[in-house]
Amino acid sequence: MVIQQPSGQIKLTNVSLVRLKKGKKRFEIACYKNKVLEWRSGIETDLDNVLQIHSVFLNVSKGQTAPSAELAKAFGKDASVDDIILEILKKGELQVGEKERSAQLERVHNEVISIVASKLVDPRTKRVYTPGMIEKALDMLSSQAHHQQQQDKDKSHTPTSGANSAGATPATGEAGESKPQQPPAKEHIWTGVTTNKSAKSQALDAMRALIARQPIPVTRARMRLRITCSTSVLKQAVKAPKAPGGKGGAGAEEDEAGEQKAPGTVKDKILSFIEQVENQDVMGSEWEIVGFVEPGAFKGLSDFISGETKGQGRVEVLDMAVTHED
Repeated sequence: MVIQQPSGQIKLTNVSLVRLKKGKKRFEIACYKNKVLEWRSGIETDLDNVLQIHSVFLNVSKGQTAPSAELAKAFGKDASVDDIILEILKKGELQVGEKERSAQLERVHNEVISIVASKLVDPRTKRVYTPGMIEKALDMLSSQAHHQQQQDKDKSHTPTSGANSAGATPATGEAGESKPQQPPAKEHIWTGVTTNKSAKSQALDAMRALIARQPIPVTRARMRLRITCSTSVLKQAVKAPKAPGGKGGAGAEEDEAGEQKAPGTVKDKILSFIEQVENQDVMGSEWEIVGFVEPGAFKGLSDFISGETKGQGRVEVLDMAVTHED
């Protein structure tokens, strides 16, 4: 009696896989956890520390190694196993297990919460919220978004009794023809953290959603800036582009070049960007002011100083987000 032994099978479990589709076939290699990313970043250089087994597979979980003929057909006859493994490592898609995905999602989630908590404050007290409060607020937004999506899905599957059901009147153009309705403007929504976007990008999305929806009173923490400018340009009038039709606004004048002089000086315009002045002083031929600015106004202030002072003014960021701790 012949006893059948699965001698050609190699069972590998608890591994990270790198997959690459080539020539209508999918090839896999079995790697140690986290070593693929270290190898790709240059931290790890020894392949023996990356690979669990020095072979190319059609299916790692079933232990099916790739036949030499399949490898030669997909990668070329001259390609060695090492060359094929290196190509899969460089170009392949990394697959991780459920536990690794959960751990990665938790890391990104915690990083997003940390970033948001450091950038948003209570608009009344200017104090930061605890990460727990930020997390609860985002959970509220996520629940609302999923609930709204479910309602929209249910509505889309609800049968109607004609094109003008519920007394709806189609929009018409000038000739009486039906006119397609414009889609609603995109709203800031939050549906939760994912692993396919960076934590910084998702934190920005979360902050926009919190500010737009206000599940708790929040605003962006102010920036603390130092602005220096030559005193020779402070009293110059701010120039604005000529208005359409060749006429300026009320109280505005035009110079020989046809540019409209807006009311106010360069100094007045700079001060209009600053929400709160901490201190200001004149030192020699330079005027210096330190103050707090809303993050949304920073670009406008920076562009104004760059364009209006012609290199005689500059902006220095002293603190990206000024907060108050309890």
